[in-house]
Amino acid sequence: MTTRRATGTPLPRVDGAGKVTGSARYSADVEMPNALWGRVLRSPHPYARITAIDTTLAAALPGVHAVLTGADVRGAMTGRRIFDIPLIADDTVRFVGDIVAAVAADDSETADRALALIDVTYEDLTPIFDPVEAASPSAKLLHPNFNDYTGSKPLETPSNVFVSSSWGTGDTNVGFAESDVIIEGTYTTAMMHQAYMETHTCLVSCRDDGQVDIWASNKGPHGLKRDVAQTTDVDPESIHIHHTTIGGDFGGKGGQMNIPIAYFLSRAARQPVLMVMDYREELTAANPRHPSSVHVRSGVKNDGTILATDIVATYDSGAYAGFLPLGFLPGPRHCIGPYHIPHARVTAHHVYTNRVPAGHMRGPGEPQTIFAMESHVDVMARQLRMDPADMRRKNVIRAGDINGLGEEYHDLRGLEAFEAALESTGYGRERGGEGHTRSGIGVGMGERAPGGGETHAAVTFTPDGSVVIHTSIFEQGSGTYTILTQMASDILGVDPGKISVAVWDTDETGYDSGAGASRNTRMASEAVTNAAIEARDALFRLAAELEGWSEEGMSLTTGGLVRAGVQGATPLSDLLSRTDASIGGAYDYKDMAHAHVTAFTIHVAEVTVDLDTGQVVIDRLTAVADAGQVLNPIGHDGQVRGGAIQGMGYGVMEEIMVSDGVVGTQSLADYKVPTFADMPEFQSITLESEGGVGPFNIKGIGENSFSPMAPAIANAVADACGIRITDLPITAEKVYRALHE
Repeated sequence: MTTRRATGTPLPRVDGAGKVTGSARYSADVEMPNALWGRVLRSPHPYARITAIDTTLAAALPGVHAVLTGADVRGAMTGRRIFDIPLIADDTVRFVGDIVAAVAADDSETADRALALIDVTYEDLTPIFDPVEAASPSAKLLHPNFNDYTGSKPLETPSNVFVSSSWGTGDTNVGFAESDVIIEGTYTTAMMHQAYMETHTCLVSCRDDGQVDIWASNKGPHGLKRDVAQTTDVDPESIHIHHTTIGGDFGGKGGQMNIPIAYFLSRAARQPVLMVMDYREELTAANPRHPSSVHVRSGVKNDGTILATDIVATYDSGAYAGFLPLGFLPGPRHCIGPYHIPHARVTAHHVYTNRVPAGHMRGPGEPQTIFAMESHVDVMARQLRMDPADMRRKNVIRAGDINGLGEEYHDLRGLEAFEAALESTGYGRERGGEGHTRSGIGVGMGERAPGGGETHAAVTFTPDGSVVIHTSIFEQGSGTYTILTQMASDILGVDPGKISVAVWDTDETGYDSGAGASRNTRMASEAVTNAAIEARDALFRLAAELEGWSEEGMSLTTGGLVRAGVQGATPLSDLLSRTDASIGGAYDYKDMAHAHVTAFTIHVAEVTVDLDTGQVVIDRLTAVADAGQVLNPIGHDGQVRGGAIQGMGYGVMEEIMVSDGVVGTQSLADYKVPTFADMPEFQSITLESEGGVGPFNIKGIGENSFSPMAPAIANAVADACGIRITDLPITAEKVYRALHE
């Protein structure tokens, strides 16, 4: 095992200074001569046919260089896996916000004036907003040509349910037959935005030689290159994605968004085009988390043993499926992962409606079903007159157990993490209240294994003795570059301050899976470790060649190269400056499977409920992370706290409100996210172990830190006042109505 010097220490973010001083370069900061501003015109109708469009006045406006409608890009479809989004609507709009025209002008004000001059005539069609109605066999098809879309899995029977996925093990019919009690419930969740600080931004330049340069706030550059090539019909080798700093992601910055439109505008105007979405566009037309309805049916023995669970989740995907990175949501499978359930099935239906097209957010599809399952565990326990903690103790997977997906993991620490959470919060103590208030406590549990993928790294010694790490990862703000620095420091014995990170553009390296699936550190640890070892060995060979030393007994420290039995260290610069050759190593890592270990996260919420008003006050939150080896305590704790507070927002306040297809929360003044003023007392507990994967024994934390918080709050509210809120977010109005009904 690598000796830990830098890893395990709270090294400040290596990219932190650039972000707080303003020197970090985001996509909007890239300057190009003669760059134009691109803007789009969006439909005010949820479902309508375009009968006429007149761009004459817009095209004649001074300062306008290009105007595009659907007729100019007919047949161009955008997406990630399923290409079902018309780049610019040609004949039909399917949600309020669908793009019907685009302009490029000297500045944003001129572009907006041009949009106002475009005259579009619509013929209204009857929209479908309810996914249950849309899923009916008799419902009008919103995408009658679905089977023709690139990336679609053809449907035998035409339907608005464009994909259904299923996971599980055993036979639920057998499990229900053997159960003493069958308990059912339905749980619903709202649409949620990622609320990153930097909006979707891109700069696209079409060169005269046919090459295309793209700067974009996108965490998956190689996937983006592939997808843009598909949409624009450009040779992928002609497309170059350049690295820029990404101002937050949470899953939302993996798709094409306006990039292909900027390409066509740039090609038409023969000038670079910059496009920056404002937050009104983000909230009304980006790719938020799917709203859902989840039905849970469970069979249990009288002693609390869960024998069978059948979960059916229906996700409202909105007008298009193109924002889904896999063409479906993989997260629902995780809701039964923490438990040993011999007969289990999770089915997820994805349905078209005439609402905002949903996409990808932290644990895509997972928080919705974990809210349902973890709420349902408490419901089952109460019905059996059993403490919810005892029910979780009885059913949580232990060493040698197979979970409800038929999977077996190593180093299972769910029970240990659960007991640590209960002990730290005084779970069993009496909780009452004063006057018309009541206090309660609730628990939520989740687990997730680090995802698989492909990445590349190189480590190079420079003549002055410093080290450069090259990576193909476009970090989205999670601290990966800091972790790379710490890992290389441990392997090479070089001070972290002498290590820098350089990011490869897409034309400098092979395919990279991109940031996501909590896989960055897992992939990077393998790639950087092996590249650093190769670089170190190359340095030893150089020293042997130049000095005639034996390679055996050589090692590296912060002072330089040392040899066994010889006092003092030889500065690396003394060796490296004597050769013109590059001394380094490279490594390509690829493992597409999930890791063989999983990480548990336990969230505990302590709340006070006002019985007169329904107001829920969150008094204290506790997060326990089953962490493997923590490489950077600051970064790890930031992920734990950030994810938990984001989960609190999901639980009690965040909701994109939509009425008749129109988004009512069109700014961050209306769409509420937690601020420092909302922060309750917070306790973070980390359980480290040697049971992780890779050379540094790591487990995931990025997506794990989010999902259990909303059900923990729901369970705490139920514990406080006996009211079960099954619809997120849990607002005072919902609690008030439930109390007074």
